[in-house]
Amino acid sequence: MNMQTDIFEAERCKLTSLCYRMLGERSGAEDAVQETWLRWAAADRAQIRNPSAWLRRVATNIAIDTLRAAQNRREIYVGPWLPEPLMQDGPQEIVPHFELAQECELALLWAMERLNERERAAFILREAFDAGYDEIAETLETTPAACRQLVSRSQKKLQETGPRFDASAEEVAALSERFFMAVMAENYEAAFEILTPDTIAISDGGARRRAARRPLVGGAEILQVFQALHEKAKKEQGWSNRVGIVNGKPSLLRYRFEVLDSVTTLAPGEDGRIAWIYIQRNPDKLGLSDQ
Repeated sequence: MNMQTDIFEAERCKLTSLCYRMLGERSGAEDAVQETWLRWAAADRAQIRNPSAWLRRVATNIAIDTLRAAQNRREIYVGPWLPEPLMQDGPQEIVPHFELAQECELALLWAMERLNERERAAFILREAFDAGYDEIAETLETTPAACRQLVSRSQKKLQETGPRFDASAEEVAALSERFFMAVMAENYEAAFEILTPDTIAISDGGARRRAARRPLVGGAEILQVFQALHEKAKKEQGWSNRVGIVNGKPSLLRYRFEVLDSVTTLAPGEDGRIAWIYIQRNPDKLGLSDQ
């Protein structure tokens, strides 16, 4: 490799993580990074003083444009749209360059849907990449003071979503085990105790799999669905459950005849009970596009 390629490859993982955090999609992140490479290859590098900052700036703006274009598709998406999970095992194995992206929690990706493109970019650059406000301002073509306001506004919006984003893998694992074991043991009273009236469960089946067409809110409504799924699994052959690591957190992988059917993960709230449940069934987001 020449120096041009060496510099880019040294930044590829960070750029991939940046674009995945911006878009919530693996293929979209890969496309944005590839477009960044094409612009880097065509650039006059004699005029680039800081290659890392230049690449982040270009990748961020490509992701902003991609996110704006994606809004039209998401408005006609069947049911709730959820970000694509990154699994460490299963049919959708983590591909090279997504190692850093794996650290981004699904709950945070979902919550960032509340932000507009510029808020999302400012928040990610500041919080995930520790970019200075001068760099963020240059990226977004505004002032450092305006960027501080963007980040502050983003933090406030995210705090209002409900789930915590700082829960450890051990805390999530313990809470998940309590909930799923209670459901499978048909101890719905115990499962109900770790849900709240504000707990939200969101499932994404796209146009290809059956899923709730709206978010479920509150323990009673959520448990009604989980109970129905449990009863269905008892009557049908081929169902099995495994625990896997998805976006850095323990998750329940549900299989039917060894084919991944869904990924379920959760996030606690401030009181330690479940605030948010993520259920991904869309085959295109589970590495099952040929199913």
